[in-house]
Amino acid sequence: MKNHYIRYLLLLFMSSLILAFSCTQFAPSSPPNHLTSTRPVIMGFSAWPGWFPWEVAREKGLFEARGVKIDLKWFDGYLDSINAMAAGRLDANTQTLNDTIASVAAGADQVIVLVNDNSTGNDKIIVREGINTIADLKGKKIAAEQGTVDHFLLLLGLQQAGLRQTDIEFIPLETGAAAAAFVAGQVDAVGVFAPFTTTALKRSGSKELFSSRDFPGAIPDHLVVSRQLIESNPEAVQGLVNTWFDTLTYLRENRAESYKIMAQRARVSPAEYQQYDAGTTIFTLEDNLKAFSPGDDMASLEYAAKKISSFLRESGLISNEPDLRKLFDSRFVKAYAKSSDQ
Repeated sequence: MKNHYIRYLLLLFMSSLILAFSCTQFAPSSPPNHLTSTRPVIMGFSAWPGWFPWEVAREKGLFEARGVKIDLKWFDGYLDSINAMAAGRLDANTQTLNDTIASVAAGADQVIVLVNDNSTGNDKIIVREGINTIADLKGKKIAAEQGTVDHFLLLLGLQQAGLRQTDIEFIPLETGAAAAAFVAGQVDAVGVFAPFTTTALKRSGSKELFSSRDFPGAIPDHLVVSRQLIESNPEAVQGLVNTWFDTLTYLRENRAESYKIMAQRARVSPAEYQQYDAGTTIFTLEDNLKAFSPGDDMASLEYAAKKISSFLRESGLISNEPDLRKLFDSRFVKAYAKSSDQ
C-alpha cells in the first residue's frame, strides 16, 4: 500500500512538471507596453469637462491597450477626491494647480505630470438679478466650495475690484449644494464650474458676472500622481500619460460617440455638453511641452505656480508657500513626444 502511494506521488509530480513546461512553452507573450505593477493604479476623477475624457478611456479600453492596470474611481464631490489623494487613498487624481499647491503646502507629496486643460470660461461667478458689477457683491451672500478653484476665482475677482473676502458673506458649500442653494434663492451669488453652471443658470434672471475667461492661465487642470507612484512604478505613470494622448486621438476621430459617453457621465444631454467646449481648452502635446517649459507669463506652469502660491498665501488659503521645485515632472510628456516622433 505504501509503495503504491509513493508511486502515485511520483506520477503526480511528473505530471505537474510536464504541465508547467507546456504552459511555459505555449503561454501567450505579454502585450506591448505591459506594466509590471502588482496592483492597479487607483486614480480619482470628478466632474469637469477637461476630465470627462478619462471616462472615454475607460469605456473604450484605452488604459488596457496601453497595459495599464487601473482602478478608476469617480467622485461626485471634487473636494472629496482632493482629500482622498492627500490622505494617500489614491495614487493619482485630477486636480487644479491651485488645489495641488494647497495640498503640497499642507504636507502632501504630489507631482504634476500632465496638463489636461485650461479653464477658459467654464468656471463662473453667477449672480442674481440686480447685481451688475463686482463692486455690487459687497455685503452679499456668496456660496462656493471652500478652498477650491471657484473660491480662488471669486477672490481673484474681488481683488480686481479692490475688495476682500471680509467684504462679502462667504457661504462654504460643496459645489453641487452651492448651485442648488443659489437656485433656491438662499444666496445672492455662487462660484461653480461646469456642469454645475448649467444648474445655477436655471434661476430666473441669473447671469454670469465673470469667469475664468477673464483670468487667462489662472486655472490649469492636471493629472497629479503621488511621488511614491513615480518612484515605485514609473511605467504606470507613463502608461497614464500615454493613455491621455490616445484618448484625445479617439475623441477627434469619434466625436459624436465621445460626446455621448462624456455627457452621460456629466448627467447632461450631448447638446448641453457641447456648450462646454469653448469654456475648456484641452491641451495638446505641443501645449503640454510649452507649459512645462520656463517662461515669464501664466502659460508657463512654473511661473503660474509661483504667482498662485503667493496669492493663496496672501488670501489666507494657505499659511506658508510650499517648495515648488519638485512639483512638476515633464519626463513622461517628453517621453511620449519622443516616441510619437519615431
